[in-house]
Amino acid sequence: MKQPPSFESSATPNYICKLDKALYGLKQAPRAWYSRLSTKLQQLGFVPSKADTSLFLYSKADVTIFVLIYIDDIIVTSSLDKAICALLRDLNEDFVLKDLGDLHFFLGIEVKKTQDGLLLTQEKYDADLLAKVGMTMCTPSPTPLSSTENLSLTEGTALGFDDRTQYRSIVGALQYLTLTRPDIYFSVNKVCQYLHAPTTTHWTAVKRILRCVQGTIHVGLTFQKSSSSLLSAFSDADWAGCLDDRRSTRGFAVFFGPNSISWSARNMPLFQYLVLKLNTKL
Repeated sequence: MKQPPSFESSATPNYICKLDKALYGLKQAPRAWYSRLSTKLQQLGFVPSKADTSLFLYSKADVTIFVLIYIDDIIVTSSLDKAICALLRDLNEDFVLKDLGDLHFFLGIEVKKTQDGLLLTQEKYDADLLAKVGMTMCTPSPTPLSSTENLSLTEGTALGFDDRTQYRSIVGALQYLTLTRPDIYFSVNKVCQYLHAPTTTHWTAVKRILRCVQGTIHVGLTFQKSSSSLLSAFSDADWAGCLDDRRSTRGFAVFFGPNSISWSARNMPLFQYLVLKLNTKL
């Protein structure tokens, strides 16, 4: 490090600014924070997950602990309550902690306990999104997208500058909503394909998704206890369904027991679909 140009001190040319504390604002701050926290957790016996770098696992004898971190927000769960208390005491030696108790709200996701598990919803996020568009009292739609409607780049009239900005903002917000709403993933993927040149037809499709969200605002993702450890997956794809580039859309959903753990819907080239078809028949 060195003094910035035009602000060098001739009396003390070797002096630099001392940074006492920084968590936000500097590009290297999140990396430094993650490095320090992960080092401490690994010293305590935690192992970082290979699938998710923000997840740390601890397993010894009958004690299992999961730690999920997002900057300075941390979720801790364990098979034993006393293990959580011991971990918090160890972390409190190096960090200033604030225990908020049971998990109720995290990154816009609401967590509700049910009789047999947990329900993850984004009700407040949904309500704020509908209020932003002025569709709080709109008529609900039973489905997010018509099964017979194929969107195209050339349909409708091009939106103005302000409307294009709103379209991109709302579609981006819907993308975050798919964290707990796999039922609208396919529809959101469709409207995402026209972010560069949205038209009135595409905006109508977005409003239909919002109408569906309005009618299912309490719907979320359920995780329930189960003795089944069966890992099952379901997939499907259309045949060159896109009217513009003749690409196919593929989708899949993966379940661990009765609980959905992964899902996706995206476009793929036609030749890739042919390869998948061939592999399936073999």
